[in-house]
Amino acid sequence: MDDVVARSQSSSRFTLLLLGVFAATALALAAVGIYGVISYSVTQRTSEIGIRMALGAGRESVLRLVVGDGMALAGVGIVIGLMGAMGASRLLGSLLFGVSASDPLVFALTAIVLAAVALCATAIPALRAARIDPGESLRYQ
Repeated sequence: MDDVVARSQSSSRFTLLLLGVFAATALALAAVGIYGVISYSVTQRTSEIGIRMALGAGRESVLRLVVGDGMALAGVGIVIGLMGAMGASRLLGSLLFGVSASDPLVFALTAIVLAAVALCATAIPALRAARIDPGESLRYQ
């Protein structure tokens, strides 16, 4: 009987395994993408950040600026993604076991995980921006 049950659930397990692998890959791509965009933005805004720091902006202010930009970008992406997920939840409802297709806890946890990944991906460029030497950045202008 165990073999019959295992065979009947094998296609669903394989599908869910593939969805899990694709979800992990998508999360890694999102982190790399956010890191790349914020890093490029910091590179393009080096002179602006240098001027801000020369005029008295502290490292905390620069960190807030860069992290705020990154989290705003991530927030827009999370909202759009949650709307798409709510629309697609009806299609995936047949693959879920023990959870409803529109479980608010799952959507909230997903948004929290994505925000945490975006915060981590934004931290490296933000720390690099906070270490910009105002004199060096102004010399290159």
